[in-house]
Amino acid sequence: MNLPFAFINEPLERADLLRRDPQRLDALRSSAYCFWLDAHGKVAIDAEGMPQIVRGVPEYAVFLGCTTSGEPWFAAQHAGAFAGHLAQTDLRQAALHWPAFWATLYAQARAVLHWQKSHRFCPACAQPLIYRHGGWQGDCSGCGRVEYPRSDPAVIVAVTDGERLLLGRQSGWPARRYSTLAGFVEPGETLEQAIIREVWEESRVHVLRSRYLASQPWPFPGSLMLGFIAHAQADMPQTGQDELEDARWFSRDQIQAAMVADADEAAPLRLSPPTSISRWLIGQWLAGERA
Repeated sequence: MNLPFAFINEPLERADLLRRDPQRLDALRSSAYCFWLDAHGKVAIDAEGMPQIVRGVPEYAVFLGCTTSGEPWFAAQHAGAFAGHLAQTDLRQAALHWPAFWATLYAQARAVLHWQKSHRFCPACAQPLIYRHGGWQGDCSGCGRVEYPRSDPAVIVAVTDGERLLLGRQSGWPARRYSTLAGFVEPGETLEQAIIREVWEESRVHVLRSRYLASQPWPFPGSLMLGFIAHAQADMPQTGQDELEDARWFSRDQIQAAMVADADEAAPLRLSPPTSISRWLIGQWLAGERA
């Protein structure tokens, strides 16, 4: 099912059987396509703003998977930045302008390469990890412990009191931008419990019930956003120093006007970008979705 937010449509077939066969993977490297990122997670782009793709894959590249036609794709990371003459873009901009295939490919590459970069040593004995299974498994060279890429689950929720929508903003965001509330799931906690806790911590609003709608991988650097709609009491929002800068209820008319004035930076209310599940959740509430 195609959904109108980024990083989920037209994914590669992960091809686990190929991951398990290093000889077959090595045989593909000379002709396969490689998606290159620099040390900051950016990619070089051509004159049309599309990624510069090369054939030929280094042995340390991660196997991403295959297209529906069987075309293999890998991803690799430069040790530093690209040469100064190359135009570059980051994942947020790519999600706004690239076709779904390229944005989804970039998101997958960025997430797994960030995991490798930040998990170079065994957490048990501090010996180096050796990456196998197409780059998706880190085997400790000392104690033999096995590490896998992680995705941190986070709930993101459109909270309504039946008539209004609760949105919040962080201090570093563009002026007048508000978004749905979100937070990471803690150990030993259900998704529904995380929603109740996070909404209370950020706004002092009591959630009564919630319902799951959809999810979005969010590789900034490695989260999985689990989208819900929730019904809450009509409490007066309150924010503290450690959470949001502001949280407030918005009427249907205010949300509708913000959706229409999406490109207007001077609009009284600015919403999350259309590439995010947050924006989709707002649209679902506006269309009549209820918890």
